Amino acid sequence: MPLEAGLLEILACPACHAPLREEGDELVCGGAECGLAYPIRDGIPVLLVDEARRPA
Repeated sequence: MPLEAGLLEILACPACHAPLREEGDELVCGGAECGLAYPIRDGIPVLLVDEARRPA
């Protein structure tokens, strides 16, 4: 289930504060050096750095 556009406008990466974009069931950081991917579980973004997936 996609997140509301208004919600995506106000969310930012907790690690580097760059904007996030939705990709499947994750929110991916748009920061060039960060790139963390945060899971979305049951329609709720989990914006914890410890829960994020590092870029490949």
